[in-house]
Amino acid sequence: MGIISVEQADHLYWLGRYTERVYTTLKIFSKRFDVLIDGLENSYEEFCKSIDIPIIYADKSEFVKNYPFDNNNPDSIISNLIRAHDNAITLRESIGSETLAYIQLAIYEMSKAEKSKAPMIELQKVNDNLLAFYGIVDDQIDSENIRNIIKAGRRIERIDLYARLGLERKELVRQVHRLIPRLEKSGLKYDEDKLRLVNELIEENEIDYYKIVSNVESIL
Repeated sequence: MGIISVEQADHLYWLGRYTERVYTTLKIFSKRFDVLIDGLENSYEEFCKSIDIPIIYADKSEFVKNYPFDNNNPDSIISNLIRAHDNAITLRESIGSETLAYIQLAIYEMSKAEKSKAPMIELQKVNDNLLAFYGIVDDQIDSENIRNIIKAGRRIERIDLYARLGLERKELVRQVHRLIPRLEKSGLKYDEDKLRLVNELIEENEIDYYKIVSNVESIL
């Protein structure tokens, strides 16, 4: 592929962000599913706070039912997966039909999970398809710029989520150090000072997670 337009770059970047948002939030939801079902009534509130989404659910039963599957809720897992799909559709010629197909398969598994009495198997398949999507990006897309823009979006989203979750320093360090070369090779215009600041913030004795979130969101 030749020159990437600003519009294409934006779609590639958000394709990376939305797929990562689905992948990470679904992993967290899956790990906490039993607690959300069998734990304290307000356990879902702690989940919402941990990933910084509004607490709009009447109780934990409504949360478990609607958070993954309510496409009218912009914070739901399915809404973010649909956004990823919308960006992928626009990029079909750039990323290829086979790459797009794995996001379509992820949506199919979400639909099966919504109808299932034991949805965790299908939800795991959603993430399996996203992992296959990332693999096919590396295997089938020849353009290094395209690959790097998608991966830059992934890393920025992951740093944002990991900081909101208050994960330990080594996880943030790892993700920031993986982001830097992706941005440098992506051809994207980014704020070098913001990137440098994020790199400094993760090394401070007391990590200011709020500052990391606010600055990583404004790198691009």
